[in-house]
Amino acid sequence: MSLGTFEDFLINQPIHVDYSYLVFALILSALLAFVLAKLYVRYGTTISNRKKFSSNFVLMTATTTLIIMIVKSSLALSLGLVGALSIVRFRAAIKEPEELAFLFLTIAIGLGLGAGQWMTTFIAFVIISSLIFGRHFFYKKEENQNLYLNISGKNIQLKDIISILNKNFVSIHLKRFDQLEDGSMDASFLVDFNSFKKLESVREELNKLSKSLTITYLDKSGF
Repeated sequence: MSLGTFEDFLINQPIHVDYSYLVFALILSALLAFVLAKLYVRYGTTISNRKKFSSNFVLMTATTTLIIMIVKSSLALSLGLVGALSIVRFRAAIKEPEELAFLFLTIAIGLGLGAGQWMTTFIAFVIISSLIFGRHFFYKKEENQNLYLNISGKNIQLKDIISILNKNFVSIHLKRFDQLEDGSMDASFLVDFNSFKKLESVREELNKLSKSLTITYLDKSGF
């Protein structure tokens, strides 16, 4: 096939879309993404605002389904998609691996439904959802950690913070640490304590390290 003939083939290639399946796939993708969002909010363990993050699941899944259904029907559109995505820059601030895992799951749902594998996608979704639900009970012992502690400020070392926390809390788990461009830092911990006096003690000791610190205690159930 000559170059000119190939170009004519790309331009004139017919596009076949099953509109009845398109409607079905978009509705199913929205329903599965909605259920996934509820699972993430209820059983997720990330510190970020899970309700706000999961609100994008339906749109992302439905959009992926639509893109795959369109491009799979045309080689020209498939090649065009590669060029279009090459100029798109995604700057989403993914703070924790679990966020990325759920994003991949929403994309996988969209890919499966867009490719016409709705039964395979549905079965896989049920199994993965069961794993998410079961993980909550398998790691139920983590409920002993009953507060999130967020510390941000300048002129302070992480090792000094950890030293103070270890001295006052039963156990601590570093969940997130960000070193910002202006020299400030932001750290989040999951802590277990046995006395409310320890909370005040930690605050006083941290303030001795730096007066610019911002200290926030948050109930785990508030996320």
